[in-house]
Amino acid sequence: MIITDSLIDYISDLSRLELEEDEKQQAKKDLTDILNYMDKLNELDTKDMSEMSHPFDNHNCFREDQVTNGDRREEVLLNAPESKGDYFRVHKTVE
Repeated sequence: MIITDSLIDYISDLSRLELEEDEKQQAKKDLTDILNYMDKLNELDTKDMSEMSHPFDNHNCFREDQVTNGDRREEVLLNAPESKGDYFRVHKTVE
């Protein structure tokens, strides 16, 4: 595929970009380089390669959740202006 000035103008219109002439030429060069690289990658034989979503074989590397501060309900409720049981008491907001 050949990147033309009209294609750059069309892409800049779609993306709502106002490009100066030197920016258009740079975008044209960059897009041409990208497409040439993609053509080079398409030359590779990948028929025996398995599909992958990530280059590393990491599976569920999350740590286990550990409670570090414990149950401090009574301590927190001491800061409340009013409480009822184990809850904050607030003013009624809906009639």
